[in-house]
Amino acid sequence: MFKAPDSPYLVPYDGSFKVADAATAAAAKGRRYKGEYRRHLREEMKRLQRILAAGDRRALLLVFQAMDAAGKDGTIRAVMQGVDPSGCQVHSFKRPSDLELDHDFLWRTSCRLPERGRIGIFNRSQYEEVLVVRVHPKILASQKLPGEIDLDTIWDDRLRSISEQEAHLARNGTIILKFWLNVSKDEQKKRFLARLNDPTKNWKYEPADVRERRYWDAYMQAYEQALNATSRPWAPWYAIPADDKKYMRARVAEIINQTLESIGLRYPEPTAADRKEFAESRAELEGDSAA
Repeated sequence: MFKAPDSPYLVPYDGSFKVADAATAAAAKGRRYKGEYRRHLREEMKRLQRILAAGDRRALLLVFQAMDAAGKDGTIRAVMQGVDPSGCQVHSFKRPSDLELDHDFLWRTSCRLPERGRIGIFNRSQYEEVLVVRVHPKILASQKLPGEIDLDTIWDDRLRSISEQEAHLARNGTIILKFWLNVSKDEQKKRFLARLNDPTKNWKYEPADVRERRYWDAYMQAYEQALNATSRPWAPWYAIPADDKKYMRARVAEIINQTLESIGLRYPEPTAADRKEFAESRAELEGDSAA
């Protein structure tokens, strides 16, 4: 297992996290995700990804959760820009399909976990089952659950299942980083209005997004409970301020890079047999007159 990088945005492991105390605004001005700083982050991530792929012993799973318009898509696109696409996979999870509802709630995300040597990104995830479904428990009626549903226990049961699966994955080489992009209600309103007022952004607008704003407090309570129950040293949550998109992206990229640096990634060392084969191949190539 690995040690999560220290950060003012690391959700503590003792259950003391309070959404009301979590920052939505950038902590500093001027240090933006652009120019030399941006290129440094990207180049470092590209380097670390190559070593991760070469080693083929660990996988990296990045989980992004947020309220609508917090910037999940843009953050994934910006932070992973330049990373080798053959070593990275992004999955977006929306309303479950009939096939997915024929399995337990962890099945659809389990099917998309990254292989060793690869980076997997979840745009929304299994956590929707303790966020959206918790805010709208009527959804449970369509989930084909056995027996009578006990609303006093089902959320804790699901959170325990998620946490236990994450511990299992961590023991078997998957590094898990989870990011809650914490946008303020006022900033979300501005972004929704921008989508409505700019014809080039109309395609982003969903009437259901505005309807969900009515449940803001319920969502904040659900996030607080989920993050407290599942932020662990082997699968930490980071509550990243999301009102400034550039600042948010820089913090996410830094945490990913720091994590990969901390686990001691290195290229595989050739064995004695490998070196012997290398020498034979080199001699053959150097003596090949056809070249």
